[in-house]
Amino acid sequence: MKKKFCVIGLGNFGFHVVETLNADGHEVVAIDSNKDKVQGVKDICAYAILGEAANKEFLAAQGVHEMEAVVVATGDRSHLSTLITLYLKELKVKRIFVKALNEDHGRILERVGATDVIYPEKDMAQRIAHTMSSPNVLEFIPLAEEYSLSETEPPPQFIGKTLVELDLRKKFEVTVIAIKDVLTDRFIPAPPPTYMIKGSDVLILIGKTNDVDKALAR
Repeated sequence: MKKKFCVIGLGNFGFHVVETLNADGHEVVAIDSNKDKVQGVKDICAYAILGEAANKEFLAAQGVHEMEAVVVATGDRSHLSTLITLYLKELKVKRIFVKALNEDHGRILERVGATDVIYPEKDMAQRIAHTMSSPNVLEFIPLAEEYSLSETEPPPQFIGKTLVELDLRKKFEVTVIAIKDVLTDRFIPAPPPTYMIKGSDVLILIGKTNDVDKALAR
């Protein structure tokens, strides 16, 4: 389903957000005060707008209150992202994703109205480090504190056993929320307890990061 989004700030991070949303078939309004950056996205978004987003009237004129979400990625200008976030909150934007420079900046953003604070370098570092320490983990996404969503190949001891036999929820407080068979491309959400794990399966697990590591230990 096509949705409408706005991305404010078209550095590397903002550019790639615009590019991905556009590739997914959504309508994107891209805003920056730099003419070259606006020109750089004009072919991959619905509207590429040159303007200063730290202006409540300007934001209102772009119809941000009608957007599914707005992404604020104004680089190292923390005062701008904070002010823009405040205005977006006052304009009743439903979801406000903001790129934070550090933990302190993130706390300020949450206080003024950000619904989702993004720490790109920290999140990527965690994902790379976790992939290095757990080679069978294909994808690692940190969630709330201590929790993560992991996409992983089944370790040898899982293969040929059913979910009820593995009993990961009782033993490790880890839940298999979905399974994908890479050979048939079959996706199984909320797999039944009788499902038997195959070598071609990819498991999607949710739980505390340490518990997931314990469950997958060989």
